[in-house]
Amino acid sequence: MTELIIASNNPGKIREMKAILAPWFGQVLSMREAGVDTEVEETGETFAENARLKAQAVCRLSGKPALADDSGLAVDVLGGEPGVYSARYCGRHGDDEANNQKLVREVTPFAPDTRTAHYACTVCLAYPDGRVLEAYGECAGLIRTLPAGTGGFGYDPYFYLPQYGKTMAELPADVKNGMSHRWRALQALLALLEAQK
Repeated sequence: MTELIIASNNPGKIREMKAILAPWFGQVLSMREAGVDTEVEETGETFAENARLKAQAVCRLSGKPALADDSGLAVDVLGGEPGVYSARYCGRHGDDEANNQKLVREVTPFAPDTRTAHYACTVCLAYPDGRVLEAYGECAGLIRTLPAGTGGFGYDPYFYLPQYGKTMAELPADVKNGMSHRWRALQALLALLEAQK
């Protein structure tokens, strides 16, 4: 496979996925670079369903293999919220600041060491012939109520990794891209592709 389209309009995700996938594919294109203009509604109830919806839609439109992910944050003391609603936790899609403000409000009543959470990610690779490959990855941490760092996106400034003593937003991109939930899901997918050779 030489050309792959990333079925996302999220610049942060596109940047991360290109960095991780570049060594494996001849060309990794964003939807814009591939001339695909669509916004797929995420009507699924799981990360896997949403990833599949996006990958298959972009694959149909482009006639080329398409890779989508759906990912989010699950906070244990909040019963797994925001989960599949991570990008629209505040009620609007893609408002990182409002989403983070709501997250801080919700976790503040809980003791800092009980605010365990994980980022979860399912990736889906859809082929024009109808085949679909899916893989999952996650990364555990704690939720902080004060932000730190300017890297990453989404909840990264509040997602603290005890093993690094830093938030996800404080990690250099190459470190994050080598341990994140998205990286783990993509590594699992690449292992599936390797096994099919």
